[in-house]
Amino acid sequence: MKNFVMTALLSVVVAAPAFANTDLAQKKNCMACHALDKKLVGPAYKDVAAKYADQKDAVALLATKIQKGGVGVWGQIPMPANPQVSADEAKQLATWVLTVK
Repeated sequence: MKNFVMTALLSVVVAAPAFANTDLAQKKNCMACHALDKKLVGPAYKDVAAKYADQKDAVALLATKIQKGGVGVWGQIPMPANPQVSADEAKQLATWVLTVK
């Protein structure tokens, strides 16, 4: 029983950052255009994670795109700039996006 409780607590602690960043993505309106596993206006987060999986500077690159926007990587629909997202929040979001499977 003791091992079960420890395992359950550990799984909650490990899963907490993913939920927190989903909450941050919703709070910053990212989920209006993106979903975890399907294309909406923008690409699915799982597709973004797969595309940048082996790129060493992916967090910095995505954080910049989150704040400044961009166009051309996923087609001609532009991603608007998000000035309401701080540099720290952009880094948190980019780090989280890269974990989505």
